[in-house]
Amino acid sequence: MRTDPLAPKPASASEERVARRVQRRWWVFSALGAIGVVLLLGVVITARAGVIGVDERFMGELVEHRSPFWDVPSLIFNSIGAGVIGVFVVPLGVTAVFLLRRRPWAALYWIAACAVSAGVVQAVKHTFGRARPEDILVVSDYGSFPSGHTSNAATLAVVLGVILRRVWVWVAGVVYTVLMLLSRTYLGAHWLTDTIGGLLIGAGVAVVLWAPVAHRLLDEQERVRGRGWIWQGRGA
Repeated sequence: MRTDPLAPKPASASEERVARRVQRRWWVFSALGAIGVVLLLGVVITARAGVIGVDERFMGELVEHRSPFWDVPSLIFNSIGAGVIGVFVVPLGVTAVFLLRRRPWAALYWIAACAVSAGVVQAVKHTFGRARPEDILVVSDYGSFPSGHTSNAATLAVVLGVILRRVWVWVAGVVYTVLMLLSRTYLGAHWLTDTIGGLLIGAGVAVVLWAPVAHRLLDEQERVRGRGWIWQGRGA
């Protein structure tokens, strides 16, 4: 009997206990996550009146190494991280995949995380109104802090990592988020602290929203896996 190599791993007894404990105490995790994100963002934002040293040094290094070779991948990340692709194609495409695999809770969690993350980013942008770097290579919307592209990438990485529970998914998510962070500063669309703020919002929102549905996601995964075993047994 063959198993689907892409199927999520079965949940262990310890994982089930963790999921139940997270759901039972979701308000604690949510509150700590929200407070942590706010405090970390506050530390970054306090220096927004003037560009801090690390921003200037990091931006200087990237601008110094600009070349057509690096322009192309950076512009690709600029396109896929926002606009029609980032706001509609990717979120709706991933949602459709989850629904086709009969994982409505995963789809709901994914859509909610994308929407809330984007909303928080826009709220913070308009609250602080930090100016973007002068040496910018692309057209961007209002507000430099935080980076919406990086927030979207971090949300994607954490949500898919939590749902699919595969090491390679987490590794790919981290790599994608770091590359997005670098591309935003390379293009001069954001300071380094903007991208860190976006990363914290994206990951923080994903964790906060995961807490109340952790056990439902695990149960859903087990039901889907059970149907997969039944189907494979009939076809054997």
